[in-house]
Amino acid sequence: MRKFIYKNWTRVSLILSMFFMVTACENSFESSGFDVNSPSNVNSFKINGVAGEIDQKTGKINVTMPYGSDITAVKPEIVLQEGSTSNLDLTVPTNYSNPVKFRVINGNLYKDYTVTTMVLSPIKSFTINGVAATVNDLNRTITLTLPEGSNLTALKPIIELTEGVSISPASGATIDFTNAVTFVITSKGKSVNYTANVGLPITGLVVAFLGTAATRAEITNMDEVTAVNWFFSTFSGAKYISFSSVENGADLSDVDLIWWHFDSAANLPAVTYKPAVTAALKNFRANGGNLLLTSFASQYVDALGIVPSGKGPNNVFGDFPPNGFVDANSWGMSFKGHENHPIFEGLTTYEAGKANLLQGGTFRLNHTAWWFVPEWGGYGNGEGWRNQTGGNNLASEAWDNNLDGRVTIAEFPNTSANKNVIVISMGAYDWYNETNSSGVPSQANEFITNIRLLTQNSINYLAKD
Repeated sequence: MRKFIYKNWTRVSLILSMFFMVTACENSFESSGFDVNSPSNVNSFKINGVAGEIDQKTGKINVTMPYGSDITAVKPEIVLQEGSTSNLDLTVPTNYSNPVKFRVINGNLYKDYTVTTMVLSPIKSFTINGVAATVNDLNRTITLTLPEGSNLTALKPIIELTEGVSISPASGATIDFTNAVTFVITSKGKSVNYTANVGLPITGLVVAFLGTAATRAEITNMDEVTAVNWFFSTFSGAKYISFSSVENGADLSDVDLIWWHFDSAANLPAVTYKPAVTAALKNFRANGGNLLLTSFASQYVDALGIVPSGKGPNNVFGDFPPNGFVDANSWGMSFKGHENHPIFEGLTTYEAGKANLLQGGTFRLNHTAWWFVPEWGGYGNGEGWRNQTGGNNLASEAWDNNLDGRVTIAEFPNTSANKNVIVISMGAYDWYNETNSSGVPSQANEFITNIRLLTQNSINYLAKD
């Protein structure tokens, strides 16, 4: 009986001890001034009088500045909720060319904010015959490629400008674009020159879009449909080839380049591994044919012997409808060290060697088939990857200045001659933005011109080799 009472009293003692410990913790929080309702928000944020848009849920502050604004040495105006302080030093000018992070503190609570500042381009849009140009404000260039057969001697660009900006020659003027044309942009009494280059695809080029559907009309994946429609509208020598026709001995001798853009599934279809298919494509490459492999098709480098066995992309993933998501951030790439490579020519960049491909707020499936370098495959870094695969890594994720983290764009082989394969394998390479999970159409991707130009540059680069 005593043993029973002793055991029960022990349990009671433990419960009482836990109660007093909780009470003591509560008293400790009260004495330290901890207040779960303490606000720590930024009420307003301004740069040179321009108010930023504040998202209190994400802590993102976006500021859009007029063209010509200098944001390299700024003292912002900031209003915090009562009782809050921040670690942002307002007495020292700060460079807002890159995102600036700071913390707001109120008692024991804090919230982190990131300020992203964008200076408006002087040129909102530049089009000729309905084809949009790529405007690079860092390099002050305007790049546009018209369909094959276009007459460059008498073209009328339609130019939309930011408020307070003028341009010469003016919008609608008839201009000879046989050679580069200088446009003078003037705002607030200051003028700068932009160089416009209008070109044509390589004449006589025969390029083929490879697909799993029997005909172009039977392609159902919208990303592939969007890509192939652009392909045929851009290259007069475009043709469609199915894998089944390759298996059955299609003549590829007159084809300069084959582009396979595969977005339908993470695993490549069985027909692509049939011996007759791989033999035909290996023979095509051996005879001087060029290959562009994008999205999940990047994995094909292994089956075709472009890389040593087992050295293909080691990180393959992505969503499929109805799954997917919206990210407030824009996705892009870093090609630091390869700024002068022809495939990046004319891209709109936000700093040297960095360009966005997918706009923040667009619905995305993140179809990715890249090489994850530092942890898998024993590569260690970019140099190790090059040594083991025989390729040249041209781009990585936007944060990766040394190109040691991911391989998102690569060319093979890594020699001075016969570079006849390019792969583009990151989730930001997205031709079509599906509706979101609620059935609402995605907003337009303002960076689609970079995707088109990157692809066209890659095709032209390979065809010239």
